[in-house]
Amino acid sequence: MAVADGDTITVLDDLKQQHKIRLMGIDAPEKKQAYGQRSKDSLSELVYMKYVDVTWSKHDRYGRIVGHVKLEGADICLEQIKRGMAWHYKQYQREQVEGDRSLYGASESAARELKVGLWHDETPIEPSSFRRYIFSN
Repeated sequence: MAVADGDTITVLDDLKQQHKIRLMGIDAPEKKQAYGQRSKDSLSELVYMKYVDVTWSKHDRYGRIVGHVKLEGADICLEQIKRGMAWHYKQYQREQVEGDRSLYGASESAARELKVGLWHDETPIEPSSFRRYIFSN
């Protein structure tokens, strides 16, 4: 398994085929953004060289599988939010089941309130805003 950043991993299936997985429901800081490396390190700590379960139903515009990643029943996407290493990706929340949508939102609010991880910064910049700025310049 490889970890590209705080919301993207590459896994091997039982046939040793690689699949790039974009973690569903979260948006982590970009590599060149504040907390980008910390978010990647957090995800690595959670899943690197471990067996994960991926539930998915679509590919994104880059061909990655958008998946709900679990390790021994623990929701890895949610864990990144709780650690303050990702935002709840509200732009795509309609694709989540209601329970996840509520839990992810509440977990982001709790991390913000406790100033965990990226919420320690005064004005963290959402990755989607950062990407728009970078690609427009």
